[in-house]
Amino acid sequence: MKKQTWKSLTISLLVMIVVLAGCGKSSEESSGDNKAAKGKIFKIGINQYVEHPSLDEATVGFKEAIKENGLKVDYDEQNAQGDTNSVQTMAKKMVSENVDLIFANATPSAQASLNATSDIPIIFASVADPVGAKLVKSMDHTGPNITGTTHTNPHAIPKTVAFIDEQTDAKTVGLIYNKGEINAVSQVNSVKAAMKGTDLLPVEATVTTSAEVKQAAQSLVGRADVFYIVTDNTVVSALESVIGVARNKNIPLFVGELDSVKRGGFAAYGFDFREVGYEAGKMAVKVLKGEKKPSELPVQYPKDLRLVINKKAAKEMGVKIKPEWEKEADFIK
Repeated sequence: MKKQTWKSLTISLLVMIVVLAGCGKSSEESSGDNKAAKGKIFKIGINQYVEHPSLDEATVGFKEAIKENGLKVDYDEQNAQGDTNSVQTMAKKMVSENVDLIFANATPSAQASLNATSDIPIIFASVADPVGAKLVKSMDHTGPNITGTTHTNPHAIPKTVAFIDEQTDAKTVGLIYNKGEINAVSQVNSVKAAMKGTDLLPVEATVTTSAEVKQAAQSLVGRADVFYIVTDNTVVSALESVIGVARNKNIPLFVGELDSVKRGGFAAYGFDFREVGYEAGKMAVKVLKGEKKPSELPVQYPKDLRLVINKKAAKEMGVKIKPEWEKEADFIK
């Protein structure tokens, strides 16, 4: 009987030792992974669709988040300058170089990157409609290797349309956009939807390249009481052309983000694109450290929505600042 009892105790003790050894090993492996992440030099490919202040700021924000989290990174930065063929070539190059992660800045860059790989993690930013662009199934259910941040706050367009309707005498809103850019088409459709129930009517002019933007703006003179430029990469990259027409013809120019207000737009309900990029960078850190998979990270959007008005632009476009705006808006002089 005693023999049997000692035998049972011995077996139990051996089991406990094995379990504890396993736990210790698991802990060491986890610690080892973290040390490896800290010591490793990661290679990140940056695929940016076009060069303009908003996208540039998103890239700056992305890098800030990476740096603040102490990761060592070698960046391969590529800019397609608005060329859809180049954006595909860039994505394929990054895949062939077996980068650790791709930061896809803008919708065409994200689509090209996803077409090029189903294995390498992709974190996108500056994408207006990730679901419409077929990057993710939903904002909460992302793809196996892709997630990121959208720059579309659901209240931005409705608030802008409401401001135009209630605070100006405008009846027609001039919309300039690239019909081939899903990002822009989605936003223009949202603008039209927001106009239902108001007295506002959309007046459209479409472009295919930034060289056509000035002519498109001029074609709306006499037809549009105000301009509203959404975050269309093609148009925003040539925003100064629209600003020039708006100034010369006293047409208030509403824009889709704060960087465009700084450049000379009259007003926007928006946020800093650096925040959009920074949030994407935080997501990239979690993926590179092995803490999360892209599929475990829902798409994020900026929540700090602000009305910003450029007083100098208002004067140049014949807009008188109303006292009641002082309570809600931040002003750029």
